[in-house]
Amino acid sequence: MALCICNCFTLSNHNPLKFSNSIPRASLFQRHTHLHPPRETPSSPCLTKRDLGLSIVAIFLNGFLPNLQKAILAQDLELQRYTDSKEGFTLLLPPSWIKVEKAGATALFEEANNGSNNIGVVVNPVRLTSLGEFGSPQFVADKLIQAERRKESTKDAVVIGFAERPGQGGLQVYEFEYEVDSTRGGMKRIFSAAFVASKKLYLVNITHSDKPESPLNSNTRIMLEQVLHSFDAAPLT
Repeated sequence: MALCICNCFTLSNHNPLKFSNSIPRASLFQRHTHLHPPRETPSSPCLTKRDLGLSIVAIFLNGFLPNLQKAILAQDLELQRYTDSKEGFTLLLPPSWIKVEKAGATALFEEANNGSNNIGVVVNPVRLTSLGEFGSPQFVADKLIQAERRKESTKDAVVIGFAERPGQGGLQVYEFEYEVDSTRGGMKRIFSAAFVASKKLYLVNITHSDKPESPLNSNTRIMLEQVLHSFDAAPLT
């Protein structure tokens, strides 16, 4: 997976775009709704205390509770900070995951007793000074999927979402989420993030099984998202 991302950055540069019109369907990349000014309507009787109370409860349950639950679950996760001062990156990790050695990976962590679920980091030198010089998040996402679909083991690959966020010192960090159906391991959910710092390309690839008979559950998803969002350049000391 990480090799696919690295190969993307060997292509010609494109003008960066700051915003995307893509509407992803996963919780990592939320749809933004725009509120329009209310139309003027004839005056109506005031709500009773009971009606007002029910309205408040409905708004809370429909709008705020999912986010509140997500925040509480995220706080309950016992993730540990891992920092590689030599290579210059940092991220959160599940404490039970094991660090293993693998050729081509700067760092690789696997779930205990299930190595197909893993978090890999690759650091490579590049001529870029920022991701924006290469292209927009959508452009990179398209290249990622094209690279996945060219692999003989890939039966299907679909982008779920992409986004851009600021990193340490204002770095551009691109995030991606996609699904891959492969002859090697079946359905997988992939979360990736990339940034450029000090003429180096930093990539994290988070792979987790997402088979129909055992789909990715919400708690695990929140944990993986926390890992993804934590990937950044290491603070200067």
